[in-house]
Amino acid sequence: MEIGDQEPKSRVVKVESKQSWDILMSQASSQNAPVFVHFGASWCVPSLSMNPYFDELSVGHEDVIVFEEVASMCNVRAMPTFLLMKDGAEMDRMIGANPEELLKRLQVCHSLVLPINQAE
Repeated sequence: MEIGDQEPKSRVVKVESKQSWDILMSQASSQNAPVFVHFGASWCVPSLSMNPYFDELSVGHEDVIVFEEVASMCNVRAMPTFLLMKDGAEMDRMIGANPEELLKRLQVCHSLVLPINQAE
């Protein structure tokens, strides 16, 4: 494999503390970027089945910061739960393992929240 042919890496970041959550949310707000959150659990088979798909979505939407966990802060009561947030506010919530619906919601929210001319 040549250097230019390397596959893009997932942008999933695992968050395990409120401090990490606050830092990432602040970074996302300063970059005017939405945050796509996957709340899952190691004991939840549907959550585990969505992990590869979630990783794939993060690669395909490089202007979306993606990370997992900190569920209690967001009133998550079922696994898996997916949130799309902007400036610390919840824009959309989906409960359950449905890859097609997840992609559809991400595409709709993605088109609503990102500026037309975004410098990378």
